[in-house]
Order: sequence, then C-alpha cells, then structure tokens
Amino acid sequence: MGSIFRSEEMCLVQLFFQTETAYCYVNELGELGLVQFRDLNPGIIAFQRKFVNEVRRCEEMERILRFLEKEITKANIPIVESMGNDKAPCPRDVIELEAAFEKLEKELKEINTNQEALKNNCLELTELKFLLQITEDFFEEAESQLSGSELPSEESVPVTGFSRRHSSTSGGGRLKLGFVAGVIKRERFPAFERLLWRICHGNIVLRHEEINVPAEDRMADEFVSKDVFIIFYQGELFKSKVRKICDGFHATVYPCPETLHERMEMSVGVNLRIADIYMVLDQTEKHRKDLLLSAAKDVHKWNVKVKKMKAIYYTLNLCNIDITQKCLIAEIWCPVTDLKKVHYTLTKESVQNSSIMPPILNRIGTKKTPPTFNKTNTFTAGFQNIVDAYGVGNYREVNPAPYSIITFPFIFAIMFGDCGHGLVMAIMALGLIMYEKHHRNIDMNNEILSILCHGRYIILLMGLFSIYTGLIYNDCFSKTFNLFGSAWNVRAMFQPNGPWINETLHNSATLQLNPAVRGVFSGRPYPFGIDPIWNIAVNKLTFLNSYKMKMSVILGVIHMLFGVTLSLLNHIYFKELNNIFLEFIPEVIFLTALFGYLVFLIIFKWCIFTVSESEIAPSILVHFINMLMFNYSGPAVTPFYCKQRSVQIFLVLIALLAVPWMLLIKPYLLYSDQQRTKLEELMCDSSEVSILQHEHAETEINGGREKSHWEEEKFSFGDTFVQQAIHTIEYCLGCVSNTASYLRLWALSLAHAELSEVLWHMVLHNGFTAKKGLSSIGLTITFAAFAVLSVAILLVMEGLSAFLHALRLHWTKIKAFDLWRRNYFMGILKVQLGWNFKTNFTKEQAINSSPSHLRTFVKDKSTINR
Repeated sequence: MGSIFRSEEMCLVQLFFQTETAYCYVNELGELGLVQFRDLNPGIIAFQRKFVNEVRRCEEMERILRFLEKEITKANIPIVESMGNDKAPCPRDVIELEAAFEKLEKELKEINTNQEALKNNCLELTELKFLLQITEDFFEEAESQLSGSELPSEESVPVTGFSRRHSSTSGGGRLKLGFVAGVIKRERFPAFERLLWRICHGNIVLRHEEINVPAEDRMADEFVSKDVFIIFYQGELFKSKVRKICDGFHATVYPCPETLHERMEMSVGVNLRIADIYMVLDQTEKHRKDLLLSAAKDVHKWNVKVKKMKAIYYTLNLCNIDITQKCLIAEIWCPVTDLKKVHYTLTKESVQNSSIMPPILNRIGTKKTPPTFNKTNTFTAGFQNIVDAYGVGNYREVNPAPYSIITFPFIFAIMFGDCGHGLVMAIMALGLIMYEKHHRNIDMNNEILSILCHGRYIILLMGLFSIYTGLIYNDCFSKTFNLFGSAWNVRAMFQPNGPWINETLHNSATLQLNPAVRGVFSGRPYPFGIDPIWNIAVNKLTFLNSYKMKMSVILGVIHMLFGVTLSLLNHIYFKELNNIFLEFIPEVIFLTALFGYLVFLIIFKWCIFTVSESEIAPSILVHFINMLMFNYSGPAVTPFYCKQRSVQIFLVLIALLAVPWMLLIKPYLLYSDQQRTKLEELMCDSSEVSILQHEHAETEINGGREKSHWEEEKFSFGDTFVQQAIHTIEYCLGCVSNTASYLRLWALSLAHAELSEVLWHMVLHNGFTAKKGLSSIGLTITFAAFAVLSVAILLVMEGLSAFLHALRLHWTKIKAFDLWRRNYFMGILKVQLGWNFKTNFTKEQAINSSPSHLRTFVKDKSTINR
C-alpha cells in the first residue's frame, strides 16, 4: 500500500558532527524539514544546557524586533514582506546582526526620548503663550477699573477693592495687591477654587478662563483641557498659602511680567521658541520616519532569521556532547525513503564548509515506537488536518485522510445539495486558488482569508460534490430541471381512463395523481435525480422526508461499516489475529445484524412493493422495533417475506452474542498469555537471563534513557478488562446513537432546501410577479438583495453549519476506525510532530514544550508568522 494510505516507515539514525560545524548542519536539516531530533539530555533542565546563552541572545533579539514592529505599526508604516527564502545567519554574522539591532534600538529610544522632551517643552511654551494672551485681557479689564495709572504687579498692584468674582471699585483707597498666574487642569479647578476660598477666607480675587486651542494648532491633539487662572491677594501670608495650594493641585505657575511692554516681549520670545521647536520636531520626526522605513524593509526578514537561529540552538541543546567537547552526537527519526536525501544534504554542506570531518550517519536498531509521519501536499494537507483534529494514529497505521478526500465533501454535499449554490461555492474556491498562487509568499494578515485559503481545495470539492447532489435532488436555487421529461402524465387522469372531468379542475384546489390508474405513471424512473413534477406537488415535503431519511440511514451505516473495515487493514498489517477474531468480526456482526438488516428492509421495500401495493406496505420502523422487542403477534404486523420471524430472531441473538464475544474473550486470552509468559520466564536458564539483561543494558546506553512503551507497560487484568468493557459499551451504544446522528443529513438537507425556497418566494418571486411591475432598476435591486441574502444565509451560514456537521460525522467514522478509542481510552495518544515548522518558535515553546518535539523550519518563509 502506498505511503499516502499509511504512515511512513521511520528509522532511527545517529549523527556525529563537529561542534564548530553543528550549527550549519542543523540549519540544512531544518531547511530540509524531514527529520525529528530526539532529546538525549532528558535529565537536564533547559537553563543548564550548553547553548542556553545563545538561546537567550536570540530571545533578546526577538524583544528588540518586537519593539521595532511596535514602533513601525504606531507610525502607520507597512512592513515589507520578504519574497525569498531567508536562511538563518552564519554564527560569525550573528554578532554583527546583534550589534545592528542594539544600535537601532538605542538610536530609536534616544529619538523617542528627545522627541518626548521637545513635545513637553512645546506644550509648556504653548500654555505660557495662552496664559500671556488671556491674562492680558484680565489686566486690561483691571486697568480700566483702576483710579491710578500704576499697573498691577507681583509685588504691588494699586487697585481699588475687588469682589471675589468681579472687579468693582469701592469707596475705599488704594490697595497693594500681588498676583499669581498659572495653568491648571479643567477637572481640578472647582475643588481648587473652593479650597482657595476656604483657606484665604475670601480675601483673594480669582479670575479664570478656558484655554481653547485652535484645531489647526499642531499641539491640539497633545493638549489636555486646562484653564488659565490669575489670583490677586494682599500680603506675604496669602502669597505663601496660594502657592502651596497651587503645588498641591499640581497647577503650573508661570512668571508673568509686570508691565505691558515686558509681557509683549515675552510673548514674542515664546512664539519664536515655539517655532524653533516645531522646526526641530519636524527634523526629528523625519529622521525617525526614515529610520523606521529602513527598518520596515528588513524587520520581517530579521524575524525569520532570528526564529530560525533560535530553533537551531534549541535543537543543538537536544544533542549530546562527547568527553572531548569536540563532537556532538544526535539521534534523529527520519523516513526511510528520505534517508538518502538527508545524507546528500549533509554531505553537500560538508563540502561547502570544507569540513575536516564530514558528518557520520549511523542507522541503529531500536525497539522504541517511532513517531507517526503522514506525507502531505497542498491538496491533501487540509484533509489531513481534519483527521488529525480527532487524533493521530499509531506508527504505520492506515491513514484515513485519503478516504476523507471523497467522503467529507460528499457528506457535506448531501446536507448542502443545491447545484446553483454548489456552483457559486466552486467558483469562489477557484478564486481562492488563483489568489493563493499570486500571494503564496506573502503573509495574510486577515485571519479569515488565511483560513479560507488553506482550505481552498476542501471548499472546491465541497462545491463540486454539491453540484452533483443538487442534480440528484433536482434542485437549483429551489427550482428544478425538466431535462428528460416527467414519468407522470396528468392527461391519463381524465375520463375515460380516470375519474377527472373539466369541472374537477375548476372546483378542486388540489388534485391527486393516482399511480394505480393506467397511463398516469409510466413505471420508468426519472433517468437522473428526482422527477421534476415533485417540485409542484403539495405533498413534496412528505415525499422528500421519506426519501432523505432513508437515504441518510443507508449512507450512515455504510460510512460506519467502512470505518470498521479500515481497522481490519491495521490488524492484517500488524498480524494481530486476535483482534480480527475478537474485535473486528463481532463488531461487524453487531453492526450488520441490526442496522445492516435495517438497510436491507429499506431497499427490499423499495424493490418489492409495487404502486398498487404501496398503500398496504408495512412500516419499516414498526417492524424494526418489533424485531428488537420480539413482538410478532397482532393483526397489524404484516411480514415482508416468509420466514421473517426466524431470520430476525437469529439476527438479534447473534448481535447479543457479539457483546460478550467482544467483552470477555480478549481479556481472558491476554491473561492466559501473560500467565504462560511468566511460567516460561521461570523455566529459563539463568545464563540466558543474564544475556538478555546485558543486551537490554546496551539498548538503554545506545538509545538514551527513554524506554519503549512495551518495556514500561505491565499487564493488569483489571485495567485490560475495564478498557475492553469501555470499548464494548461505547461501540454498542455508538452504533445506535451514530445511526440516529446520521439523520442530520436528512434534517439539514431539508432545512437548506426550505430556506432556499422561502428566499425565492419572499424576494425574487415577488419582484417578478409584482402587480404594477418593477422597472429594470427595481429588478436589479431585487436581484442584488436575493444574491446578498443567498450568499450570507445559504452559502455562509448554512455552509458553515453543514461543514461542522460533516466534521461531527467524520468523527463517527474515525471512532469506528478505532483511532478515537485507542487515543483517549488507552492513554497512548501520539502527537504528530511538526515535520515542517510552520509556527513561531517562541520562548514558551522552547521551555514548556516536550523536548522530543521537532524544532525545524520550512523552506517557504511565508509559513512563518510574524
């Protein structure tokens, strides 16, 4: 059997290479993507391994690259995707790369710090500019109310008495007032005002005004809502109180000159300084943008290189070092068919590096269980992922993925059957295929589009199979095709052959065609699919219910039986005769004796009962229930054929017999074999035992500390019996529940057809049959609404629902194939390790992942996400 139908044959290979050139060899093996390294240092924690410092350096470079990506994204600069295959840098280039990263980070941080300082300085000067403008209005108002000519100053302000809110002249003499001007956040001002009033007992004059920054001002976005205030007071005591309160509320106090001339000079100076800062900010921003633009061209390439470099050093940590510290020893799992390719790659790299000692490959024998490796291509990868979602089979087991290429889209199409919708889906899939070919080397930031592109071939097959099942259902956007002519004839129902007359047509809302009348039904089936006359029949839903329900049961039983048959291929390949006779045969007997017989009754009833006998045909459901209940009495029980009672009793008895057959015999035989083995071990000669122990010790030295599963496992009759009991109960109940589960094929198919028909009548049919008639523009709008609703509801929502139900039904097949039981009940789930490294090699993976996982990467850099 080809490798596509069974996991690849693997071999364990020892690698010996010099420490100086180990980096280059692992790099080439990673680019090749065909090997898995074993951890030869399982007892050493990650932080005590030889290349841990190099891994930390890579993590530091990753941190710098994340910082650069953050700054580039913040500046709205697109990151250029590298088109070629970016290989890991040589060890001598790592220092230069690290220095370039550190220099770039230092320069960018310095630019950000200076830019932030300039912006803060500019904000302060902007506040001072508005303070000078607003306080000038305050002074002008106060000056107009003063009786003297002296302007208020910080030391003495000759004004007449002010009220708290409004300046007004009282009958008293002049007062010597000081003032403080500043800026405070707007939300703090009410509390600031109340506290000033209470502390100073109303002996101050407070004026304030909001700062309204014009929208065209460059600092408008950076500016926080603030108020300008000026406080007039008398005496040093109030001066100190006012300043302390300003400090407590984090208000910024700015110096305000005494005279108008000085204030104007300061305003001009502030404006000049702001203009200079704007110029410096422009230059700084330009320099920063140029720096980020140059980094954006290479940051993706740097990311790929650093991740590959980190993967290499992590892989080197899995290797062992000899006593001389000059040679690294590694063990790899490799497909037997690709062993020559691995050897050629290492030899080629050795020649390029002019290595004194070329790498040595030594294939070693082992009893350890190799990892499971299923080769895939762009077409089969999606289907393999569907199967792997339920679990990965053991080594050299049958791979269900190739069979799913047919069964998965076919089951989907049964629920989605509409050739019109299937055609639209197939066209969309072809568009995704063409799009992916042109954007193969570019990372897709749109997650949904990326998922659709990865499953493009699955969508294509689902669309093509939907076209086929749509033709079987004779359904295209809820309309039918009359390609071959109906087998039903309405004219034959009229007299003299039939009972109808012209008045019958005019007086009856519905009429029934009687196939028993000669000439009404020709007796020949419609050549392909369902007869189109059923589309206008009132009892169309009743007919389709019966047809699709029985079809679902037939296909479900065949699907489950196919899954059980796949397990037979494994038993034959591994020469497990006990499993054939003690598991496969009773499983097939139980399934076929009950549900296979149900399928037989469905087909038998279709073939035997004619049109004239259809009204007296017995019910299959009633017969099946009576068969399980051993109920054969009563006038309503009409047999399908002679000797039916004896046949059904025999089938139920052998189905019941298959249950203890599965449950008891296998644990008993395993227990007997274990007891026989113990007896043989006791009779063995002591010398033979010592030889076996010596060979076992050598195997542990050559193969590391890891022991194979059969060496560690100890037989327990109780555990074996419990596992077999769980399998037996789960299988027997699963046959019942899964047969009922396949009825979702019927339910979703009817739901899709009814939704399609409702959408046709509610939207497009109303547009065509409008009384006043719609213009061409109105019909265009109606058709656009019909198209949008069809895509949104029937293709997207119904398609997703059918896809999820197809996944569920394939889990049924895989469970019947025995993969689910072994993986989850027996506790030997095998993870299919990443032969092509397609995900980020992060710190969490390096520390938390199992050390036996493969750390390699692919040639196509586009598979490495940023």
